[in-house]
Amino acid sequence: MKLSIPRFWRERASHYRLVGSRCKSCGKISYPPKPVCPYCGHRETEEVELPRRGRVLSYTVIYTVPDGFRKYAPLILGLVELENGVRVVAPLTDVMPHEVRTGMKVEAVLRRVQEDGEHGVIYYGVKFRPSMEY
Repeated sequence: MKLSIPRFWRERASHYRLVGSRCKSCGKISYPPKPVCPYCGHRETEEVELPRRGRVLSYTVIYTVPDGFRKYAPLILGLVELENGVRVVAPLTDVMPHEVRTGMKVEAVLRRVQEDGEHGVIYYGVKFRPSMEY
């Protein structure tokens, strides 16, 4: 599965930084950032930096992965609840599948997500690893 370079560039803030959007009407935070609040429908939102630490609420291990991700198999996807209560679905890294636990404390890091061939563009994004400070 090939990523579109222009689309990745437009969405780079949410790939390289852990940012969400806060509704100026109801105050709820959404991730990934959205131009319209999914809770109240208000059209005025502002970018907000999200906490980089949280805990794993749930996770799954994917052994059969699409083309372009095979060298990263198995993929571990986690539902992470950040310190402010916002929930993020993101890959877990620097951990083996048998080491992941519900409730495990994690922190956000920037890691390689995919690359376009041997000499192509390298895409990076936010992943979560077991926290070193807890």
